[in-house]
Amino acid sequence: MTSKVIEVVGHLPTLLPDGPEESPFTEANWITLLAIMDTVIPSIARGKSTSSIELNQRTISEEEYQTTAAHLKETVVDPPNAKDLDEFLAERASDIPGFQQLLKRSLVFYAPQDARKGLGFILSALNTRIGSRILTGYTTPFHSQPILIREEILERWRLSYLAPLNVVYKQMTTIAKSLWLKTSPTFHKVSGYQPIPHHFKPKSSHEYDFLQFSPGEEPEVVETDVVIVGSGCGGAVCAKNLAEAGHRVLVADKAYHFPPSQLPMTEEAGGIHLYENGGAIQSDDGSTVIVAGSSWGGGGTVNWSASLQTQSFVRKEWAQDRGLTFFETAEFQNCLDRVCDRMGASTEHVRQNHGNRVLLEGSRKLGYHAKAVPQNTGGTEHYCGHCTMGCGSGQKQGPVVSWLPDAAKAGAEFIEGFTVDHVIFNELSGIKKAVGVKGKWVSRNASGGVEGPLSGRTVREVIIRAKKVIISCGSLWSPIVLLNSGLKNPHIGRNLYLHPVNTVNMVFKEDVRPWEGGILTSVCTTFENLDGLGHGAKLEATVMLPSMSLVLRNWTNGLQYKTTALKFRHTNGYISIVRDRDPGRVYKDAVSGHPRVQYTPSVFDRGNVLEGVIALAKIAYVEGAREIHLVNSGVAPFIRDSASEDHDSPNPGITDPAFAAWVKDLKRIGNKPPMAGYASAHQMGSNRMSVLPQDGVVDPEGRVWGTEGLYVADASVFPSASGVNPMITNMAICDFISRGVGKELSGEKES
Repeated sequence: MTSKVIEVVGHLPTLLPDGPEESPFTEANWITLLAIMDTVIPSIARGKSTSSIELNQRTISEEEYQTTAAHLKETVVDPPNAKDLDEFLAERASDIPGFQQLLKRSLVFYAPQDARKGLGFILSALNTRIGSRILTGYTTPFHSQPILIREEILERWRLSYLAPLNVVYKQMTTIAKSLWLKTSPTFHKVSGYQPIPHHFKPKSSHEYDFLQFSPGEEPEVVETDVVIVGSGCGGAVCAKNLAEAGHRVLVADKAYHFPPSQLPMTEEAGGIHLYENGGAIQSDDGSTVIVAGSSWGGGGTVNWSASLQTQSFVRKEWAQDRGLTFFETAEFQNCLDRVCDRMGASTEHVRQNHGNRVLLEGSRKLGYHAKAVPQNTGGTEHYCGHCTMGCGSGQKQGPVVSWLPDAAKAGAEFIEGFTVDHVIFNELSGIKKAVGVKGKWVSRNASGGVEGPLSGRTVREVIIRAKKVIISCGSLWSPIVLLNSGLKNPHIGRNLYLHPVNTVNMVFKEDVRPWEGGILTSVCTTFENLDGLGHGAKLEATVMLPSMSLVLRNWTNGLQYKTTALKFRHTNGYISIVRDRDPGRVYKDAVSGHPRVQYTPSVFDRGNVLEGVIALAKIAYVEGAREIHLVNSGVAPFIRDSASEDHDSPNPGITDPAFAAWVKDLKRIGNKPPMAGYASAHQMGSNRMSVLPQDGVVDPEGRVWGTEGLYVADASVFPSASGVNPMITNMAICDFISRGVGKELSGEKES
């Protein structure tokens, strides 16, 4: 099959699928929910007012307004003029049509039913005198209170000894901030943020020829040698290897392909089209936000290009402690090098932006070890901070750009919009032999998009019959497919590792424009092995898009938060990311059938995260940050005294008494959730590899224990956490697994 190339002429917007037709709550409960949202993101006006609008507007004095304006002029490059500032402050969340629509979509489509019912119960209680008395201390219903009283109530929830109220505070403020940042018509104007890179030059790309099916009552049947469920980093490597070995390959994914002309997407569209569950999944206890790619190309379409190979202490653990000797062989190293070579992964063309320079230079000043991170950018410079919403330049050599086009050239076929429900087995011989998969296919609409109702698209059951079945749906969905297929192995879904992170934001005097430049191009490794067994923290720069960064800023009141948001162009964000020792699990939601996650960062892992947070705070200080903010509602930000910038006095560095006292306070308070917020962009281990069937889900060749012809090839087979961004480890393991599958197929053909 020849490779087709599609020409790109410019950036095209991506429309959203239809939203829900009905509200998730009663009218009274919806009004109360919007009152909470408007407390977090209120309309702020100066001067005195006696009208009823005060219920829904935060009024500040002329003096307070002028103080705020003066502070912005002193701390922000190109601050908004009076007219634009007034417009920005006056903006209220509920007045933005897109905000209300996205809020409804999030609750109806993405919130688990039990969570939605729980929120509905709280909203109903807030609408009654007794419920309000219990939850707020007032008999007046929440929505009838003025903004200042509502702010006081939210503050009580934050400080409450009742953990459920802490969680409500955290979730309500997070939702309001996130959706506002995605839909605000004024924020981009006053902040200087550019949603499309200013240097954007869309690149021609491979034109995928997806299989299409006509309407019909009976399932469409397709035959192939190997069906690969999932087009991400694992599945794409398998597709290339097996197709180039001469086997018929069919790659199927529930997601749709978006060409460079539609990338990077806006944060609103990207969350829906490129990520699982509209952008994020909450762990059951609300402690951890899990972000996972759900697009054609999987996580490789939205990751940050970091291409780190598996470290020696992890290889040793997997080989010696778990008996998987392959991981200390030269062949595993060959697999690692082969996948890196294909993507041109190196540090040769890395240009460090301000955020990554701060990490490198701050580490040097403190005697920490830091280095550049190889990028899978084909040996070219890739100075773009928007790739987490898709790479429009085509420089990032992820599955869509490299592995899948290679597979297409070798004859592989593809299906998008196909959600696999289960694996089909033939058990006539008494052995569960995989012979295919069954699922539902949904076409694009008549215009080639994925927006609009299903009535304008073809929906068809499809059966793919195959000699070998490879499940590459990632650590959240691969266990669900196995469970849907009737497999009873108790390890399926367990041993989920997440590399949990705490975030540190640093505000600088200079205009750093954090959304520009490579996202993760440096790493500090001094704290990566705190226990001598490979568990500890790495320090890395993180993505700096507003809804993924400013959403993590602590909220005290509406004026404070909006003022903080205007300092975005002066802010860099960093993560203390740990190789977690203690895992959680993935299981199937009883109502939706979607993945649910049980995970709470353990005391041990939280301690390692905190060590990294303290180190990042020290880096911030020695690099001159004016403010240091933690994603921890119990810890006030550190604000540098302007007197400490006196260059005529000896520089005390991190021995500055004020800074040392703040660090001491941070250690005392700690980072226990829900006070401290955790996030994860790496999911691993939920179908772990093992030498014995009683210890895992797949054998050392990736074959599912107790079956024939069924394999898992993605990060879910990791024996434990990789300790580095999992892409390269994932690809290398899948390179090995798929080559084994190919040899087995070739042997069957010869016999």
